[in-house]
Amino acid sequence: MTVRTLPVGEHGLLIELDSGEAAEALHAELLRRAAERRLPAVREIVPAARTVFLDGLADPGRLAAELPGWRIPPLDRGDSEIVEVPVRYDGPDLDEVAQRWGVTPEEAVRIHSGAEFRVAFCGFAPGFGYLTGLPERFHVPRHATPRTRVPVGSVALAGGYTGVYPRSSPGGWQLIGTTDAVLWDTEREPAALFTPGTRVRFIPVSDGAAPEGAAP
Repeated sequence: MTVRTLPVGEHGLLIELDSGEAAEALHAELLRRAAERRLPAVREIVPAARTVFLDGLADPGRLAAELPGWRIPPLDRGDSEIVEVPVRYDGPDLDEVAQRWGVTPEEAVRIHSGAEFRVAFCGFAPGFGYLTGLPERFHVPRHATPRTRVPVGSVALAGGYTGVYPRSSPGGWQLIGTTDAVLWDTEREPAALFTPGTRVRFIPVSDGAAPEGAAP
């Protein structure tokens, strides 16, 4: 694992890694050490595609010097509870995605719903999570020309990520389905259904009714 550290102001540290999986593994290790009080006091730990940002450190340089000596365990998917999200696989791009995968639309649904996903990081809009879990052979490109409006609840693919649009917005991802799950609710704690590290499965439904144990 290649690690590069960059100071950000007086109390921030940006850690750059060589892959998204390495960033996820480091983020999990930082949370573990923080929970065990083996990490210097920090206000915020924010993962991204290939970086992790720490803010509120009293001495960022000390942590930067220690990091190369850390042993970062491989990412453990764990045995925590899985958030189940009911999905109607009715997206306008499902046929195109199936063609890219070389399968039927029905098989594409089976592949996507059969995978276990993990929220790698969040961004773009409140409640939007970037979920990893599909093998590289199932990665698909964004549309060359984004749609001006993607409906709320759209389940979409881009690159190696799956995402669910928490609100209507422009977007260039491949739309394969829709869900009634509420991704962002300020009356809920936490407000986001998807937070970094959350395990997720997509459950095919025909009428949008959530199966038992599924996300509201």
